[in-house]
Amino acid sequence: MTRATLSFGHPYGKAMKIDTKLPKVGTTIFTVMSRLAAEHRAVNLGQGFPDFEPPQGLRDALTRAMNSGKNQYAPMHGVAALREAIAGKTEKLYGHRPDMEAEITVTSGATEALFSAIAAVVRTGEEVIVFDPAYDSYEPAIELQGARAVHIPLRTPSFSIDWQRVRDAITPKTRMIIINSPHNPSGAVLGADDLAALADIVRNTDIVVLADEVYEHIVYDGRRHESVLRHPELAARSIVISSFGKTYHCTGWKLGYAIAPKALSAEFRKVHQYLTFCSFHPEQVAFADFLVSDPQHYQELPAFYQAKRDRFRALLAPSRFKLLDVAGGFFQLVDYAAIRDEDDLAFSRWLVTEGGVAAIPLTPFYANAPGTRLLRLCFAKSDATMEAAAERLCRL
Repeated sequence: MTRATLSFGHPYGKAMKIDTKLPKVGTTIFTVMSRLAAEHRAVNLGQGFPDFEPPQGLRDALTRAMNSGKNQYAPMHGVAALREAIAGKTEKLYGHRPDMEAEITVTSGATEALFSAIAAVVRTGEEVIVFDPAYDSYEPAIELQGARAVHIPLRTPSFSIDWQRVRDAITPKTRMIIINSPHNPSGAVLGADDLAALADIVRNTDIVVLADEVYEHIVYDGRRHESVLRHPELAARSIVISSFGKTYHCTGWKLGYAIAPKALSAEFRKVHQYLTFCSFHPEQVAFADFLVSDPQHYQELPAFYQAKRDRFRALLAPSRFKLLDVAGGFFQLVDYAAIRDEDDLAFSRWLVTEGGVAAIPLTPFYANAPGTRLLRLCFAKSDATMEAAAERLCRL
């Protein structure tokens, strides 16, 4: 792991020196682009959050929970009623009912769950396989454990996994494989054949699978989400991460959960209890109520977002952008090669300053960027926002 030394002045003596543990990490591209969008009054299709509100019934449930005294610490592993609701929902969707006491842990967002899972399992000198383009929180969490991320590029333009490359990358040091489906940023989804290939690779090993499934309810065109929880062999060695924020349009509430076998959950909770200990109590009570009273919300979510996907693609059809297929998630990848011949970081800055739209370049999602001319646009937006952005994009 590369290390860098920093020094800075100290009022009571010589300059202090520290070794940064994350020398490659700076301000995230999401923060950078959102700041530029605000500065230039651009339409922000960069960060992946909705510009519409959570369901009214959920907000009402949150108010009731706060007004009924649920304002002190929640149990470390989550409110019992919420864990029971999660167990029931998981069984209904995937045919797998986790033990609410021993196998479900409520977390302060999916990012905390991802970090806790990596910190609990991965040790110094070990290796974790990730697939590029990869969500940007994976590698820092790996490096903080003194481990190494092994990057395998997805095949473009399908963004599918070459399982032979995975086999070839396995070493005695391989401790974890991180999969993400539906995939951020491409929207690609794994199929049952992918899970079968993964199970074959990890069989008779000590490799743990970390499944980032935060977009589990946003899958299109009649496909079903192939959670590792549908696959008993994988479920027995996996930590599955889910997000309430993505499903219920409330990313700022920062609530997620992890499902894992008892032994893995026990290790996971050892980190979780000292990282955040517990998560916002009233919100947990609200979700416990809403999951039971309004299951139609997550059941109808694929159709809700598919309508947005189709609307956004129709709005962009007259533009010079080439639209890649979107099987899941709420991001549209576009190829801008017909507009300007420059790298995606430069084009993204030009687009926000001159075109009036903020997008996310793909380069920050790669360890070794392949030089694509692709941007990620978020369509989890109101019709008015999508129309305003499309009008500007179609003028380019």
